[in-house]
Amino acid sequence: MSKEFPFGRCLEDFEVGDVYKHWPGKTITEYDDHLFCMITMNHHPLHTNIHYAENATQFKKNVVVGNLVYSLVLGMSVRDVSGSAIANLEIENLKHPAPTFHGDTIYAETEVLEIVPSKSRPDRGIVKVRTIGYKQDGTVVCEFVRKVMIPTREARGSDQPARPEPKLAE
Repeated sequence: MSKEFPFGRCLEDFEVGDVYKHWPGKTITEYDDHLFCMITMNHHPLHTNIHYAENATQFKKNVVVGNLVYSLVLGMSVRDVSGSAIANLEIENLKHPAPTFHGDTIYAETEVLEIVPSKSRPDRGIVKVRTIGYKQDGTVVCEFVRKVMIPTREARGSDQPARPEPKLAE
């Protein structure tokens, strides 16, 4: 696809089979993981206690909390998939097939699986996508399918809806 999308696509811009390679990737630091754990009150020592991880886990090091990995992968997809969404409707089949560790860099991509125009509201439709997140070595660490309600181009209006105009001093 050659057209540049400023932030999110309209319903007409999706095609089944399209794959969006989201950019940039994100290296997950120990700080990122610990902050996310503290904010979400996930105090499991697997994520926050090096001694515990080294002595009581199969990986012998801290594992990044899965919800942080999922949140990053989902966030990476917003510009290409849901930046103009009316609503995120459903997440299905969320999986973490491999662990993520401090220092791993996560990349993501999304494939369009299905597009269903609304029968009751012609100004929107449902787009079903599969998103995967993978590490620097290609190992998939997160995958999920989601359904997003997307407006048509006419319903969305401009590429920057609700953007105000500056009031210049006279």
